[in-house]
Amino acid sequence: MSQAVLVDLIHGCCAACAGASLLEESAADSQVFLLCGKSYREKNGLIDTLLTSCSSAHVLDSGSTVENLYRFKQTLDQLDLSSITVLTTAQGKEVLVHYQDLLFTAVYAFHYKERPAEQSCHGRRGSARTESPGEAVREEVSTFMQQLPALKGQLSVLTSTLIPDCFGHGFSTRTGGVSYIPTLSSLNLFSSSRRKDPVAVVMENRHRLALHAGFHPRPLHLVKVNHANDVWVLGTAEPESYDAMVTNQTGLVLAAPGADCMPLLFADPVSKVIGVAHAGWRGTIMGVAMATVNAMITEFACQVSNIVVAVGPSVGACCFTMERQQALDFIRIHPDCVPDPESARPHVDIRLANRVLLQNGGILPEHIHDNTVENRSCVTPCTSCHPENFFSHVRDGLNFGTQVGFLWIKETGERARLPSDHTGR
Repeated sequence: MSQAVLVDLIHGCCAACAGASLLEESAADSQVFLLCGKSYREKNGLIDTLLTSCSSAHVLDSGSTVENLYRFKQTLDQLDLSSITVLTTAQGKEVLVHYQDLLFTAVYAFHYKERPAEQSCHGRRGSARTESPGEAVREEVSTFMQQLPALKGQLSVLTSTLIPDCFGHGFSTRTGGVSYIPTLSSLNLFSSSRRKDPVAVVMENRHRLALHAGFHPRPLHLVKVNHANDVWVLGTAEPESYDAMVTNQTGLVLAAPGADCMPLLFADPVSKVIGVAHAGWRGTIMGVAMATVNAMITEFACQVSNIVVAVGPSVGACCFTMERQQALDFIRIHPDCVPDPESARPHVDIRLANRVLLQNGGILPEHIHDNTVENRSCVTPCTSCHPENFFSHVRDGLNFGTQVGFLWIKETGERARLPSDHTGR
């Protein structure tokens, strides 16, 4: 199996010492990368000797370590490599693991081979470190990410005219971020150990969304999805996982992810209470939408008649199918949720199912903004049908990106005048 060998010439190893180790560690099909930086290459002619012994090596000689490692990751992804052996010193490992945590995920397996300090660079020890390099690495990586160009066009957000101006909100699309993996490009907003988009990229995407949508510098509080119906009331102990959040606190931005599953936004403009929920087919069946409404009523004395709900981009019945036995649960909610029940894999309308469940729970039909609403701008397009604008698990497979629905209660200084009809702007 092909692997990558990263030779760290920046943090203590010299080219002459690394050459012998490289011959020992590199298999015939290994891709070799020399992490040297521009200044090292200019000052150290021994690197050319090393290149002679390994003529196919990739030289990472950009101006900064973060740029070198970012280009290294891009090449790994192009070559479809995920196993990396790193030849470095103990000091080098101490630094490089911080870059690894920010620029890679668990998809990439790193194996560090440390040279004993007394053997590094002909017995010369590197300078002793008195502080952790973590903070400096984080600042360097953040600065680099901010300089990356936006991909796939400008950042854009969908907003619902049903949610009044005393709240800030929106549904993200996939354009305007820095993610370059095709199925994650470009405004992917979730980093997973099973996908290739690292923490630093996702945090930069969130930062750009916050600046665009107007909630910077507030952090984004994303639900910890469990595909069930648990609701976290902020201010109480946070559960390990949940699919909805509710609060009456200002200064907090609640967010629910989606990539076919629905991000749902709930707002009560009378009590100034908000909620968000993640509703896939399992969460829909388990009633996560009404669980969120009920938490707003129970915890904050909201009136159900005042609550408005916006349903974000999600997979439509046009593209979502299930096993016939599973589809029966949606037929029980309403027969129209399964337009072709006799098919081997019937199409299922999970968005309609949530509307029915919300209306049965007391939400006024005109207080739900989804794909059935024709007199408002669309906020619930089919994610699978629009690859240029949205991520989709159904369409893209396991390495899919994530968009979010987000909502916050504006501070007094932020609020525009609340119109007399709180269902419009």
